[in-house]
Amino acid sequence: MFAVRLYRVGLFTDMYLPGPNGVATSVYLLLRELRRMGHEAWVIAPQDPEAPEHEEGVVRVRSVPYPFFEGTRLAFPSPRKLPTEFEITHTHTPLGMGLWGMQIARRHELPHVSTFHTNYEKYAHYIPGLAVLDKYTGIMRRLGRAFYNRAEVVIAPTHPVQLLAEDYGIERPIRVIPTGIDTDLLLSAPEPPSPWPAGKRRLLTVGRLGKEKSFEVVIEAFAQIRQACDAHLTHVGEGPEREALQRRAHDLGVLEHITWVGAVPYRNVGGYFRLAELFLFASETETQGLVLWEAQAVGVPVVAVGAGGTLEGVEEGKSGYLVAPQAPREMAARALELLADEGKRLKFAQAARQFADRRSARRIAEEIVACYDEAGEILRAEPQRLIFPFPRLPRAEV
Repeated sequence: MFAVRLYRVGLFTDMYLPGPNGVATSVYLLLRELRRMGHEAWVIAPQDPEAPEHEEGVVRVRSVPYPFFEGTRLAFPSPRKLPTEFEITHTHTPLGMGLWGMQIARRHELPHVSTFHTNYEKYAHYIPGLAVLDKYTGIMRRLGRAFYNRAEVVIAPTHPVQLLAEDYGIERPIRVIPTGIDTDLLLSAPEPPSPWPAGKRRLLTVGRLGKEKSFEVVIEAFAQIRQACDAHLTHVGEGPEREALQRRAHDLGVLEHITWVGAVPYRNVGGYFRLAELFLFASETETQGLVLWEAQAVGVPVVAVGAGGTLEGVEEGKSGYLVAPQAPREMAARALELLADEGKRLKFAQAARQFADRRSARRIAEEIVACYDEAGEILRAEPQRLIFPFPRLPRAEV
């Protein structure tokens, strides 16, 4: 039997709990499983005033709020905050903390693994002027190419994201490894007071209320569902588009039939999933659609837009349905199909649990450790390989 090498791993991320997003959840589960396996793993993340005072395996560095993206903070890395001498760096964002992890790897000749979590072009509007600049210069892809080509191994959570990374011009080995699901945590979460009125069909959607998530499509579909079914929609999450979405719900006559719960700690969100009968989701920008897997893990069928990572997030026609982007009528029709046939909905619920069982957090962590092994072998084989330069903006002529 071969001995498993144990690593001192630095997980560098600009997004971490208590922030309610897929990157934060992914890093948290990886940290926990690596430590259970015996690795000395540490998350290096921005300081957050909402974070617990004591977090096992987490080092917080000084940060300030980023004014244009609610819940995001800009960190100021300091080598004095590092808890150990890492043997490998695993970056999860190509931003401040990820750049720091990359620099540490280059300076100390360490293997560098990076996970391509997000289609960053879809978030350019959160930096003033960047969306326009990107339109004419392609700066987002150029930055992404320069960053990820500095890793020994790149991890993509789904095959569509692998294709996106290749389209960016990333030439490093790309391994498809999805984010793990912690079914036990979802099932053990405390049950909240029900946000659904008694006797109503219980619909749920979860996610940040940002433009890129297309929640207006869910609201428009829900308005059509209400015409044929006495349903109530609950949304879990917060974000800058809340008021605009509430105005849209009011215009459609369904505002009083939607409960806006707000942000919920990750450890508690499972309680809302368990109470729901059907999960709706309309984002076109997901690299994997982690909330789809979480809903299915507790037996909630899904009706979601099929785009990007969500294409692999539903077993079509068995655990849920995928519909075309910006098609609220189709989403409503599929939802009503399941709500009108309880036997079919329960059959889909059972298939959803079986589908999500494939993604245990422990199994995913073992696959990632194999990437660490591979990254070390690559670094030893090609220590002086060509590095893609970071793009520079043209200087103004004077």
